[in-house]
This record gives sequence, C-alpha cells and structure tokens, in this order.
Amino acid sequence: MPIYCKVTRGSHVESQHSIYAVAVNEVGEIIFSTGDPEYQTCIRSSFKPFQAAASVHAGAVKSAGFTDEELALMCASHNGEEIHVKTAKSMMNKLGFSKDYYECGNHAPYDTESKIALLHKKKDYSPFNNNCSGKHAGMLALAKHLGAEPAGYTNRDHPVQNTIFDLLRIYSGQNEIVTAIDGCSAPTPFMSLHSIALLFQKLASGQYPELKEVYQAMAHHPYLVAGRNRFDTDFIKVMKGKAITKVGGEAVRGVAIRNKNGETFGLALKVLDGNQRANPVATLALLDHLKFIEEEDLAGLKDYRNPKLFNHRKIQTGNISAHFES
Repeated sequence: MPIYCKVTRGSHVESQHSIYAVAVNEVGEIIFSTGDPEYQTCIRSSFKPFQAAASVHAGAVKSAGFTDEELALMCASHNGEEIHVKTAKSMMNKLGFSKDYYECGNHAPYDTESKIALLHKKKDYSPFNNNCSGKHAGMLALAKHLGAEPAGYTNRDHPVQNTIFDLLRIYSGQNEIVTAIDGCSAPTPFMSLHSIALLFQKLASGQYPELKEVYQAMAHHPYLVAGRNRFDTDFIKVMKGKAITKVGGEAVRGVAIRNKNGETFGLALKVLDGNQRANPVATLALLDHLKFIEEEDLAGLKDYRNPKLFNHRKIQTGNISAHFES
C-alpha cells in the first residue's frame, strides 16, 4: 500500500512525494509497513532523544543539575527563539562552560521573528541559536561527568560518543552501526526504518528509566522541543502525553505512541526525496490510518493535515494531501 503526498497547483497534481513507513507493537512485531521496512536511512535529529538518554543513563543530567526543561532542549531541533537560547545558556552556565566549547557551529534562528530581532540589534548569530545547542550542552555535560576532555566531544572515538553508541547497541541489538557526520558535526547512525520504529517503541514503553525521563520531559515541555509554528511542538502539545515525535533532517521522523489501553507502539517514516513539506501530512495520515490518533486531536492539528499553499499575494495556489494507493 504505497503512500504518496500529492502537491497540487489548481486542480492538477504538480509534484508527488513517496513515503516509506513502518509501525511496530510492544513485542517488536511489524503491524504496518509500506515500501521496504529494512530501508536504510540516516536517523539524523530523530536520534536526539536517545543521545539525551545516554546522558541521563550515565548520571550526567543529574550531576549537572539540569531541569526537565533543559532535558527537553537536549532533544530539540529548536527555532532559536529567546526561550531556547536562554535555556541553552543556563545549561552552559551550570557546566561552567562558555559558548567556545560548542562544536555545533553557528546558524541563523529558524524562527523568522528571532532572526529579524537579532538583525535589528546588529547581533551576530551564535552557537546558542543553533537548533542543536541543547543536544550539544547535554554532550558537554556527559564529557564533564565522565571526566573526559571536552574538546573533540563530537569525534566518533571520543568517550562521549562511545557512551552514546554503547547504549544504542543495547537498545537496537546491533553491534555494527554505520555512522556519518550530522549537520552539527556529531556522528549520526544509518539504520533501517524498522530499527528506528523499534527505538521509538522503546521510548514509549516506560521500561527504560532514562527513556521514560526523556519522554516525560518532551511531553511536559513541547515548546522547548521545537517552537513557534513547528509540527513537533504542536503535535506533542495536542497529544498531551499520548505520543511524542521527533523529526530529523531529510524528512525522517520517529513517533512514540501510548494508547488508552496501555499498549505502546513505535512508528518511523521517511519521505524518500527528503522534502519536509510532506512530513507532517504523511505522519498524520499514517496515525489516522492506524487509529493511533483521535479525531479531536486531528482537529487540533488541522493546519498540518491538508495544508493550503499560497503565493506571495496570499492567493491559494494548491494544497498538499496524503493518499494510500493500492
């Protein structure tokens, strides 16, 4: 059952995005798949909850005195809004580190208003604006907790990354994990969509104390996970603890789900051409198809379900919609 997101212009389909997806239940069985469930893709920022979990598991989050809000930021691909920058600065202050310790690089805030505010103030972008600044503060906390040299913490052979990947091997049951360099310079694994779905089921399961802590932080502080006008934040907020999600670069996504019967599920999807515009649309269509989301929750996310497209004069030119085809 292939899934496509169709982009219209007027009444005609102008573009089409293909989606592969896998859902697993709490015993690890595949209950739904489209495309190849063993399709290998880079997990990118969808890995962040599990990177954060390594710092929780090691005791670094506790020893640093990080709050739940700061733990949520460790899982974030945030907008670089004032609340995100302030939280990242708080984390680095607790560690006694300056921004010079960061190895994530600089980029403009994703949030347009925050970017314009910096331009008006004639301030340069800093690593605190980087969407991965929380993740990197968490990695630096792990380095400090391990007594390791902070410099080079993004290198694959650094104790920080060894700790993260040792835990990933436990979660995934895989000894050999292929990695590449993420946009923020940290190593990121290639995994099958099936394996990513299994990870997110574990995140929902409550069976791992460190993952339970991460899940709760994200569920309780969705704005720290992304920010204004972001699907991850709006989805987590609407779901009220029933599910959390984490997007990754090139349109990969994981969803951790808890249903009203106490069952837990994991979902992974990939828009094959890497275009993020199809990602929320496909995610909601899949969750609806699998009966993992209630109509009232879908109503709260209506702007993402079948988004309208407008030109620069605010004239509607088309929309994006998901389709299951036999």
